Amino acid sequence: MNDTKRTPSVVAMRVGEFRALWSAEMLSVFGDQVARVALALLVFARTNSAVLAALTYALTFVPAILGGLLLSGLADRFPRRTVIVVADAGRGCLAAAMAVPGVPLPVLWGLIGLLTVVGAPFKAAQLALITNVLPKDALQAGQAVRQVGSQIAQVAGFGLGGVLVLALGTTASLALNAATFFVSAAIVRVWVRSRSAPTTDQNAEDSVPAGRPDGRLIAIFMLAGLTGLLVVPEGLAAPFASAAGVASFGVGLLMAADPVGSAVGGWWAARRPVEVSSAWRPVIVPAVLAGVPLGLCAVLPGAWWAAALWAISGILSTIYLVRMVAAVGQLVPNARRGAVMGRLSTCLYTSQGVAILCGGVVADQVGPATAVALAGAAAIFCAVVAGLVWQSARPRQVRGVADEPAPAIAA
Repeated sequence: MNDTKRTPSVVAMRVGEFRALWSAEMLSVFGDQVARVALALLVFARTNSAVLAALTYALTFVPAILGGLLLSGLADRFPRRTVIVVADAGRGCLAAAMAVPGVPLPVLWGLIGLLTVVGAPFKAAQLALITNVLPKDALQAGQAVRQVGSQIAQVAGFGLGGVLVLALGTTASLALNAATFFVSAAIVRVWVRSRSAPTTDQNAEDSVPAGRPDGRLIAIFMLAGLTGLLVVPEGLAAPFASAAGVASFGVGLLMAADPVGSAVGGWWAARRPVEVSSAWRPVIVPAVLAGVPLGLCAVLPGAWWAAALWAISGILSTIYLVRMVAAVGQLVPNARRGAVMGRLSTCLYTSQGVAILCGGVVADQVGPATAVALAGAAAIFCAVVAGLVWQSARPRQVRGVADEPAPAIAA
């Protein structure tokens, strides 16, 4: 193929270090989903308690908040490849300990929490390192490829998790999860070259000086927070299907709608990358539009309409998320990129848990269709506000960087 005809996603996939990071992430995500299925079944089999099974599942997410706030900065203090390898090796040891037969439940829960906490510096270092290994014109496409790969790995992990647990048992399935972490660490160690820890001397290549606050980042964190509103439908799929009068097949259809849309959105974002570091529209417009299909659920009832609308929302939300992460890679100085990426990921996780919980409370009062519509309206409002913040920040940055000497010249 002629080089001039290569799409940005092809350019990204031709970078060996990116392929290694992408493969390692997919492997870890797949193992995580298998482990979640195995742990839920293991705890429920031991206790016959749905509450304790749900607690076990929650522990695979909630401690990431603590890890993201406290440990993301490690990706800026130490070489990022080292952070990834050490974090994966540590998670492999913790996962192997979870696979020991008969481990007491309190110990098991502690191991799950620690494993989740250790995942935070891994994610921060990985996201920051991708911005170092990919050329700028392929960065957005690379993030889109990541998004699609992650969705595929999640669906495959959940889909095969039950089969693997039945075939291998919970102990072997948890051991398989441990193995994925060790293999992931080996892939990164062998195929990603060593780089020194980021320093402030590297900031000259970035668009924003290290010590200067950038209002665009405030808008980006607002956009990360509103993602929770856009996943409220997933949390309400069962009551939505019940209210629509469809069977368990309808629940699966509704829960699959957003991941399917997300895969399409990732493909589109990889195919049509745009410049986002100095423009707000490529990020804000799809963020605003992502809430519109959810708002229509109030006037277009029924499971089939809902599935189509949720898929469209998934397409638009993935497009803006991919562009948003690419913007962070361009706006944040390299020496601070790991901490910002890690905290942004934490914001994404936290917002989803909080929004789904609130969505359930609202659905009990007004019904699931109305609750989904209200979540969409709230997402539109938040996206518009984020757009205004981003737009108002740009002129201030331009004056601060480009026009500051002007008064002295005039004088």
